[in-house]
Amino acid sequence: MALLEVNDLMVSFDTPEGVVHAVNGLSFDLEPGQTLGIVGESGSGKTQTAMAMMGLLSENGSASGSVQFRGQELLELSTRELSRIRGSKISMIFQDPVSSLNPYLSIGDQLVEVLTHHRDLKRKAARKRAAEMLHQVGISEPGQRMRQYPHQLSGGMCQRIMIAMGLLCQPDLLIADEPTTALDVTVQSQINTLMGELSEKSSTAIMLITHDLGVIAGLCDKVLVMYAGEVMETADIDSLFADPAHPYTQGLLKSVPRLDKAHSGILSAIPGNPPDLVDLPEGCPFRARCPHAFDKCIEHPDLFDAGEGRHKRCWLDELPPLEEEAEQEEHA
Repeated sequence: MALLEVNDLMVSFDTPEGVVHAVNGLSFDLEPGQTLGIVGESGSGKTQTAMAMMGLLSENGSASGSVQFRGQELLELSTRELSRIRGSKISMIFQDPVSSLNPYLSIGDQLVEVLTHHRDLKRKAARKRAAEMLHQVGISEPGQRMRQYPHQLSGGMCQRIMIAMGLLCQPDLLIADEPTTALDVTVQSQINTLMGELSEKSSTAIMLITHDLGVIAGLCDKVLVMYAGEVMETADIDSLFADPAHPYTQGLLKSVPRLDKAHSGILSAIPGNPPDLVDLPEGCPFRARCPHAFDKCIEHPDLFDAGEGRHKRCWLDELPPLEEEAEQEEHA
């Protein structure tokens, strides 16, 4: 049995404009010690997938389907039951650190609370452990920082504190939503290394939500590409970067600068905008933006087996290689 099994997850929101279909039939699994990268444009459903798993959807949101953690159905648990799991067995690093920290409590009190509640540590031992973790995420003078409040710290510092909080209990599953966005490159590397070591040493599974394909390449074992609330492609990390099977994945990769080539060509953006999630188009949701769209795309594609453990939601049997397509565009 996998550590995490998500099957046919649906997330929607009731709004004055209509029902927003944020996640549509998402399925995946995650093994202990495995790192899954979830990538896609803003609005593709990445964060709402995590929020549904954690029972943290807004009041107008609802989730259906199945999310099983160690065989236990999370979507059926009460808030009280979920609170025993959150922070202890499953931790989440949120995208907006400033609003995620309690403005009325010092940094030290917030970190210590996690350990006294979930690990039954005495306050002295908890403060020592918290200070050690702050040092590990690159915060100097941790004793001083623990006496301060969130408004006294920069956004990047708050983000590092949120990362430390997520790692304190060495959870079975760490959900990291854009964990290094506000940090400089040196600290990003340090945090990514720390998460990688956590996964290797303690068999912690990591679900990494990010726009940064470079982070995905350096940290993840497999990748799930989302668009308009659906999975477009799943593959192991090497296969996806070497030979993307979906036009949307190709578009994402072509928008990334290449430092391994003398002439990487002109970066190309994916034309158009993501579809309206209140009124999703018929057929393939990427059809209007796809350079390879044809008549069959008016029908909604299933998630097809693409061989070697890969899957793609596309009617095309085969795509031209990424480099070949880039050369054709450069000479056009």
